[in-house]
Amino acid sequence: MACQSVAAVMDEQALLGLNPNADARYRQRAMAYFEQLKESQDAWEVCAEALAKGIYNDDHVKFFCFQVLEHQIRFRHAGLSAVQQLLIRETLMKWLQCQLMNAQPEKPFIRNKAAQVFALTFVMEYLSLWPKFFFDILSLVGLNPHGVDIYLRTLMAIDAEVVDRDILHLPDETRRNTLIKDGMREQCIPILVESWFQILQAYQQSHPELTCQCLEVVGAFVSWIDLNLIANDRFVNLLLSQMSVEELREEACDCLFEIINKGMDPVDKTKLVESLCRVLQSAGFFNVEQEEDVDFLAKFSRLVNGMGQSLVISWTKLAKSGNVKDAADTLQAVETKVPLLLQLLVHEDDDISANIVGFCYEYLHVLKQLPQLTDQQKTNVEAIMLAVMKKLTYDDEYNFENEGEDEAMFVEYRKQLKMLLDRLAQVSPELLLEAVRRVFTNTMQNWQTTQFMEVEVAVRLLYMLGEALPASHGAHFSGDTAKTSALQDMMRTLVSCGVSSYQHSSVSLEFFETVGRYDKFFLVEPQHIPTVLMAFLDNRGLRHNSPKVRSRVAYLFSRFIKTLHKHMNAFIEDILSRIQDLLELAPPDNGFLALLTSDDQLFMFEAAGVLIVNGESPVERKQALMRSLLLPLMDTFRLLLAKLAQETEEEGQAALADCLSHAVGFASRTSKAFSNKQTVKQCGCTEVYRDCLQTFLPALSCPVQRGALRSSVRSFLHRMIICMEEEVLPFIPSASEHMLKDCEAKDLQEFIPLISQITAKFKQVSPFLQQVFMPLVLAIFEVLARPAEENDQAAALEKQMLRRSYFTFIQTVTGSGMNEVMANQGAENIERVVFTIIQGAVDFPDPIAQKTCFIILSKLVELWGGKDGMVGFPDFIYKHIVPACFLAPLKPTFDLSDAQTVLTLSECALTLKMIHLKRGPEFIQFLQQEYLPSLQVSPEISQEVCQVLQQPDVKVLKNYIKAFFQRAKL
Repeated sequence: MACQSVAAVMDEQALLGLNPNADARYRQRAMAYFEQLKESQDAWEVCAEALAKGIYNDDHVKFFCFQVLEHQIRFRHAGLSAVQQLLIRETLMKWLQCQLMNAQPEKPFIRNKAAQVFALTFVMEYLSLWPKFFFDILSLVGLNPHGVDIYLRTLMAIDAEVVDRDILHLPDETRRNTLIKDGMREQCIPILVESWFQILQAYQQSHPELTCQCLEVVGAFVSWIDLNLIANDRFVNLLLSQMSVEELREEACDCLFEIINKGMDPVDKTKLVESLCRVLQSAGFFNVEQEEDVDFLAKFSRLVNGMGQSLVISWTKLAKSGNVKDAADTLQAVETKVPLLLQLLVHEDDDISANIVGFCYEYLHVLKQLPQLTDQQKTNVEAIMLAVMKKLTYDDEYNFENEGEDEAMFVEYRKQLKMLLDRLAQVSPELLLEAVRRVFTNTMQNWQTTQFMEVEVAVRLLYMLGEALPASHGAHFSGDTAKTSALQDMMRTLVSCGVSSYQHSSVSLEFFETVGRYDKFFLVEPQHIPTVLMAFLDNRGLRHNSPKVRSRVAYLFSRFIKTLHKHMNAFIEDILSRIQDLLELAPPDNGFLALLTSDDQLFMFEAAGVLIVNGESPVERKQALMRSLLLPLMDTFRLLLAKLAQETEEEGQAALADCLSHAVGFASRTSKAFSNKQTVKQCGCTEVYRDCLQTFLPALSCPVQRGALRSSVRSFLHRMIICMEEEVLPFIPSASEHMLKDCEAKDLQEFIPLISQITAKFKQVSPFLQQVFMPLVLAIFEVLARPAEENDQAAALEKQMLRRSYFTFIQTVTGSGMNEVMANQGAENIERVVFTIIQGAVDFPDPIAQKTCFIILSKLVELWGGKDGMVGFPDFIYKHIVPACFLAPLKPTFDLSDAQTVLTLSECALTLKMIHLKRGPEFIQFLQQEYLPSLQVSPEISQEVCQVLQQPDVKVLKNYIKAFFQRAKL
């Protein structure tokens, strides 16, 4: 071997850098040394000797040595000589022998790393070099606790390498792992199982931690070994006895769960579960209320859940196969578990309850499939309903003002209970409706003297019925009379009993959520609208002392108004005056804490807009109301914009820009009220929105905070294009001019959709488009040409997105029927633009952009490629477009297994088809005689290509072109 004196050979200075507290210089040296040892043919052998002889006491050095060994085995095993492979085996066994003699075990992190190295060696050598791996280890270890610990850790590491389904393996590794498992089943699994039994028996009192480790191993391996080796009286009785030992019971529970989860014949599975249940019941485990250890009960609940779900799976298989008797026996087995299920479901600890929800859900699914329910089954359904209703209730400790992890977990748990409630509704909607009605009515009669959590859950249940009992488009108040009258009665009670005044935020929220969910109730009984409107508008809703309630109510109020706007006519002006202060734009520096956030105010402005636009007042009144809504925004906007120009502090500038953006956003939001029936023009509001445009557009030339201001004004222009139609057009040229000055990639990327929207909507913008076309294109070219750091991924992505937007813009222009926009740009400019399209189709590996480029090229060929097309364009087709159609798919980056790329190839094929359509036989001749021979394509294939191009079926062409390029790339 290479080293006589290890101390002399190992770099002691480098080893000092392994200490976490070492300075950077030493740590760097240690890293370099690690790389050196990894890559060397034999230098790693010093680490092997250090481990075998126990030369170093420093834990970090030991760990380091195992890491070096791990690298050799994982990445270089096949290249090691037979002597070196033997050295690794001997090193591991010598190190293991040392462990048996040490008074103290190694630190857990070293034992885990050692187990990993043992497992890796096993994976590499078990099938060929070391078939006696387990025999050798067990012979050495015997029942020595230190040795058993390493043995068990190694088994768990082998599970991770060979069995664990959560780890992705390459096909070769999967095949190897299957061979390993087959070999183990044949040669050593019975010996391993016997060793586990011995360990479980020997150590349950003296070393409970080893027993727990061993139970974990059994649980991990049971999924793929012969179950009879474990599911027998001897083993199961041992596991059950450990269910009564405090330190072992949780692991024993988990182990039994894995045994139950094992896939097997349904009849055998039922027998296994039933025998296990009998023993557990006789041992007193079903007396849940007498058990105080909640951690154990959570595990036990998971075990019962596993048993229940296994029985349901067995019943489903047996019922499907027509095995009536065994199916009936299994269903009976399921039914006998329901009392235990209910005890666990209603347990005050939510973790215990949550662990049984799966079985409960599956049981209800079984009942749903039965032709009719027995009395006992109906009783079970009612008991589950009551349990769900009880468990939905908040407890005293829930912190509504500062929701943390516990609260988040309860919200998740509530979602699981909601699934049960939905399933209950499918099993027996009548029972559920009646149960909710009973709870709701009783609670509402005495809400003043009832605790908040009881009131909240009563209203919550009414809310949940909305999803549990299906109705098309929320039409809960038409159709089935039993359902509609029950829901109507409950809604009538909700809005008239005064519960909206309950002084707890959870009840307030639930009240408004329920009003929002059943807003169609008020179409049936509109007499309740004034009562509810007052609740929305006063300190129960929009002026509640909780910001969370106010925020949610703002959204729900907006929805309420939108649904019921036809019934609001009598209240419009009253509502607008009551919410006036909530519509004020809060300047950044007034120190006043607004009731609503700016996001909440968006909903208020939308609601105000809906009220004004949909009211029955004359046009003049609508105009006046809309002006009084928008004028304060415009006035404040002017003041703040002037202030922004004076502001020197960046923080102050940002706050002002934020406020200005909100003003524009609010004005924009009011326009959502207009529709095809109620347009801006019909409501007489054109002038006020024109005033808004004139007020907001100067912000585009503001030299500071350009990004935020441009973004908000651009969004407003998008809305105005939709609402004001051609009235907006006079504002577009100057707005565009400002937006194209000093712009970044993101500005341009967001500006292009605006121009595209105008192009698609208005044919009369052709002169403007001709004027703005080249400035926009040149601005894009300038931004794309800016140098960027090589590794700046954000900048690269921005450029890619801008490139895509640019191509989409050209596509919009060419496809809009305004052929003259590009045609009138002058030959040099046209050529420059079309070259960028060729470049986009071929040079950039971005299939989305490439697809757009081929669509453009096809369109240009259609427009300019015919006999009366643009002078010189046919020549361009042959010189540049045809080569693009062949060169792009031949690029190594053009991945024909990618779906997006295949779509690009289809557009490429359609471009060739369009060229043939426009140029006819001349194109075929060019391909056959000039272009394809230049690509070294044989005459036979050339002829084939040309024949396919000439036949009418485009699908045949697309398929052929794909096959052609697949062959070409082989």
